[in-house]
Amino acid sequence: MMKPVIDFAKQIVSLASDMRQSKADIKELEQEQKEIRQELRELTLIVQRLAYEVQRNHENEQHEREKMLLRLENTLLRFERGLPPSGQKEEPQD
Repeated sequence: MMKPVIDFAKQIVSLASDMRQSKADIKELEQEQKEIRQELRELTLIVQRLAYEVQRNHENEQHEREKMLLRLENTLLRFERGLPPSGQKEEPQD
């Protein structure tokens, strides 16, 4: 008669121990989850910053290309002004 009571008491003690361990594990997992969320927030900010920098670099490069094209056009126009007008032959000089 005592054996089933003792076995039942052992099961209760074992379950209580398992419950304490489970609670400790849950707290540890919750802490890890908080840390992961914080790291994800930081990574999100870094990715946003990088995306902003890439966009700025793209815009700056586009502006530089436009400026280079304008410089080239300007140089060509200056060069063309130095040439005789097309369709007219330059008179030979003796």
